[in-house]
Amino acid sequence: MNYIELYIPTPNSAQSEIYMAQLSDFPFESFEQEEFFVKAYIKENLLDECKKEVDEFLYTTGVQWKFTPIETVNWNSQWESNFQPVEIEDLCVIRAPFHEASSNGAMDIVIMPKMSFGTGHHATTFLMTKSILGHDFSALKGLDMGSGTGVLSIIAAKLGATSIDAVDIDEWAAENCKENIVMNSVEEVIVPILGDVSAIDGSTYDFILANINRNILLNDMDKYVTTLKSGGFIIMSGILEHDIESICNCAEKLGLKRAKTHLKDGWAALEFNK
Repeated sequence: MNYIELYIPTPNSAQSEIYMAQLSDFPFESFEQEEFFVKAYIKENLLDECKKEVDEFLYTTGVQWKFTPIETVNWNSQWESNFQPVEIEDLCVIRAPFHEASSNGAMDIVIMPKMSFGTGHHATTFLMTKSILGHDFSALKGLDMGSGTGVLSIIAAKLGATSIDAVDIDEWAAENCKENIVMNSVEEVIVPILGDVSAIDGSTYDFILANINRNILLNDMDKYVTTLKSGGFIIMSGILEHDIESICNCAEKLGLKRAKTHLKDGWAALEFNK
């Protein structure tokens, strides 16, 4: 299968992160980010199906861009060569299985860096992890919506959660999640589920983790609230700072009360109580 590289010059690393997040709404399989550019890779046939929408989006940003055909790439090899452990405030280390475990006593999370979102490197995963580490999950049942690698579920499980549904719409993410929960010995706690928000119909949860994007959060938040028990909490990210107001307005209309806000590199994570 042939791949296409999308090249976008950027003024700084913060803008590079923003373009990566916005492009994640399209079926790009991998991203390469530097301070002054972003490269995004997509299968040629998938680009054919969405190129008009991608071009329209890029046109609205005023940025210059270029599509270039490339040879087939071994993405896993690239991710492994670039993947470095992530440390969250001396409390948690997210690393790959080919890295040595931390010796500082921090929670050790092992994530195989494939194409699933959630290795701790992106600001939103960092913010979600920081927020999760501030909660007591003992004996709680939860939902990880848009679970990606399963990293957030794994952390919550290690903090005492007894049951977590890890839901993702992408098949490769669900498979990567299965692999990661076994490596972290939490397969009896976390249940990977391939599907969208309809997969949670009829369920009830003590907590919900949702690191997705603004549009999905706004569209599906009412279903999250329906499944969340009274007294439960929800942590959301995948949103930029300028999206905080719209997310909070929607949450408050649904009966949620904002508890905390975490910010990093222009991104936000929000905590709400029901």
